[in-house]
Amino acid sequence: MVALTPGYITTSVALTLAQQLEQTISLGIFFVGATLAALSLLAWRRERDRRMVVVAIGYLMFAIYGFVVFLEYYLLPYLSVRTVELLEHGVAALILVGLLAFFVALSRD
Repeated sequence: MVALTPGYITTSVALTLAQQLEQTISLGIFFVGATLAALSLLAWRRERDRRMVVVAIGYLMFAIYGFVVFLEYYLLPYLSVRTVELLEHGVAALILVGLLAFFVALSRD
């Protein structure tokens, strides 16, 4: 357990069950997206197919989204609610970009 000492910053965030569920799922999206992006980059290095880079970028967009949503409640003490909500909802555009990246990868020949 961490003791309160001068110069050590502690932050405690009390979350409801719904918020905890959002946090857990977002962290899972981050880990799965980052893992799949890394595996796609390894496949690209082996095969040198440009589509694998596009797929890796798509997975990376999902990972970034998951990370930002995971950090939402931890950013509230430092940023205004408006800024955090704008960031969270704005980063949802990354899901659209990721889906478009998958479409581009599948439609290229």
